[in-house]
Amino acid sequence: MLRALEIRDMLIIDRLDLSFQPGLNVLTGETGAGKSILLDSLGFVLGWRGRAELVRSGAAQGEVTAVFELSAGHAARAVLEEAGLPVSDELILRRVNSADGRKTGWVNDRRASGEVLRRLSDTLVELHGQHDDRGLLNPSGHRLILDDYAGLDALLADTRAAWAGRREARKRLAAAEAALAEVKAEEDFLRHAVEELDKLAPEPGEESDLDTRRRMMQAAERIREDIARASDALGYDGAEGAMSNALRWLEGASEKAEGRLEGAIAALTRAMAELDEAGREVAECLDALEFNPHELEETEERLFAIRGLARKHSVAPDELAELAETLSGRLAALDRGAEDIAELSRAVKAADAAYDTAAGAASAARKAAAERLDAAMAAELAPLKMERAVFRTEVSEGEPGPEGRDAVAFTVATNPGAPSGPLNRIASGGELSRFLLALKVCLSEERNRAVTMIFDEIDRGVGGATADAVGRRLKALASGGQVLVVTHSPQVAALGAHHWRVSKRVENDATLSTVTPLDPGAREEELARMLSGDTVTPEAKAAARALLAG
Repeated sequence: MLRALEIRDMLIIDRLDLSFQPGLNVLTGETGAGKSILLDSLGFVLGWRGRAELVRSGAAQGEVTAVFELSAGHAARAVLEEAGLPVSDELILRRVNSADGRKTGWVNDRRASGEVLRRLSDTLVELHGQHDDRGLLNPSGHRLILDDYAGLDALLADTRAAWAGRREARKRLAAAEAALAEVKAEEDFLRHAVEELDKLAPEPGEESDLDTRRRMMQAAERIREDIARASDALGYDGAEGAMSNALRWLEGASEKAEGRLEGAIAALTRAMAELDEAGREVAECLDALEFNPHELEETEERLFAIRGLARKHSVAPDELAELAETLSGRLAALDRGAEDIAELSRAVKAADAAYDTAAGAASAARKAAAERLDAAMAAELAPLKMERAVFRTEVSEGEPGPEGRDAVAFTVATNPGAPSGPLNRIASGGELSRFLLALKVCLSEERNRAVTMIFDEIDRGVGGATADAVGRRLKALASGGQVLVVTHSPQVAALGAHHWRVSKRVENDATLSTVTPLDPGAREEELARMLSGDTVTPEAKAAARALLAG
């Protein structure tokens, strides 16, 4: 609920402090007195996009402060928490517009962006006028109005979830079909490559081992003869035999040499052991150099095959095994692709069915709510002197979407037998305002009244008993909540619980706007002025008293 509005140096307002109350708050005044500036100023502090230049001529900056009272569970509290702003029972919005166009906003003394202010405004204020393009005249908003009336939050949450599941299932199916098509395009290549790689079966490190073996075999013919000679020289017919004889001869003579041969015998024994080790190493080398005459040819063929396949696939030889695994996986995916597509297709059908169920439930609820809304509108239009008008909520099948597949349109027929059609084509300005008012009354019965509703000259074009009916609807709408009405109708103004007069004055060659709260006597004068014009007659005063008494 809006408690206070403070305006400093905005357009033709130099300083203004207003305190609003629950119920029906009425603002009246002559055309051009500044009533619209009040709404512009309130819209400015709420972050609405409006006039580019709002600062009063000659002022350095303009400033607007709005104070709201938040009930427990008010939707604004969630916006504040999400934005990391202080939450309390009192919400203070302040916004400054400097002369150079810069705008700065605060929420409970914390800096806040225009976007945060606009999100808060959606929970705080509804502005409606004779040409309310956010309501009746905007067909794209009709479904939102009906959903609000029907209270479809839970059903719509289910429908959005089903739509998201449907979209995800279709996305997975499309991706799988695209991947399968891509793999099928290279099926011949994959099958040939996998067969070729499986047949060769290269191992990591094998190319290096084959190259080493090949070079050894190539060198074997050149070095084996020398190594064989060395092996013979080290063997029994060579050094081993000579050293063995020498050791036997020395051992036989050592007893008679009185110990002079012990060192030589020990050294010769050690030399025999080293000679034996050398002989074994040379023999092992000779064994290693032994190879089948066809082995070199076979080694070279495999080595060249591995290198050729690596070049063909533009990978290193050691990466061929990994490539074989990758290509085999892609081929396996191709082979099971049809099965995967079938499974994903079943998932899409299940998701479609879930969406159809959720959208169908939402559609049924909308149609039921449409009947209730039409009946409620008929009951509300009668007191507004439109008992012959017919309001219809048409629910038809539209494009599927996150909130179902229904298209909703409000149509009217203002006279019996007349064709029905869109509001903006059938209803006149005065009729349109009454349709809007009736709709707001119907909606208010289905929702909480934590939002301050503002009606800007919604009674334009009506008068007499019809204006009185409009005023009584506004008063009923304000019951238990808060409604602000800018009006030129004395019948509407007389029904207000609180009344302000907006007027202009000239001061130091500058035009300034003033807003004055009216006591009962001043209200009578203002209503008399609205009835008779500049010259207030006794008859006008009597009529004003009658309106206030009624």
